[in-house]
Amino acid sequence: QPSTFNFSLPSSMGCWTRGPIIGRGSSATVSLATTASGELLAVKSADLSCSSVLQKEESLISELSSPYIVKYVGCDVTTENDKPLYNLLMEYVPGGTLSDQIRKQGGPLEESMIQVFAHQILQGLDYLHLKGIVHCDIKGQNVLIGRDGAKIGDLGCARVVEEGNGMAGKSVICGTPMFMAPEVARGEEQGFAADIWALGCTIIEMATANNPWPDMEDPVSALYRIGYSGDVPEFPCWLSDGAKE
Repeated sequence: QPSTFNFSLPSSMGCWTRGPIIGRGSSATVSLATTASGELLAVKSADLSCSSVLQKEESLISELSSPYIVKYVGCDVTTENDKPLYNLLMEYVPGGTLSDQIRKQGGPLEESMIQVFAHQILQGLDYLHLKGIVHCDIKGQNVLIGRDGAKIGDLGCARVVEEGNGMAGKSVICGTPMFMAPEVARGEEQGFAADIWALGCTIIEMATANNPWPDMEDPVSALYRIGYSGDVPEFPCWLSDGAKE
């Protein structure tokens, strides 16, 4: 049963109504929502008592404004089924994730499309890095495809660092093992360069329709290999020299 809530959105939007669940993460559930004016939004919700990660994401994303980053709309607390929920409202990006697009394609993307998406992701990363923010979890599943192309989403792992300082204060490593840079897998640092490694892994994901280490299924074994073997993910042989570079 859809629930309608009064919400601190811009006055032109009014209240919002929660719709179906469209995604689940480790710390939150994402639902489709509709405003009083008929605009679609994405609502990321977690139990208030377990919402520290979501609140941290709100504090970062609320300060950002880039066509290459999913847009922040607002936040609030609602009570549903006698349970307080913390809600982060963002723009709804209708094309789903980049990983969804690859699955729909049924195989690798064409190099021209890889180039477009890689360029847009890189512009989003450039914006974040100039703000002193490391995303820490770039991968196809965290890139959304809208009408104008790729937008970086899910800043739940993101953190603010000073350039060259990596994980200030030895913060806990965060992210997805198969997309981690060697220094991250070793637990040494997670700085701007790690996002660029993950971008390279995402390009391989687009070019192979698979994760960058397809022969590795166990995350612990993958972390050891990435961190200590000196191996790098295999570049698809069909890519042009420019794409490989």
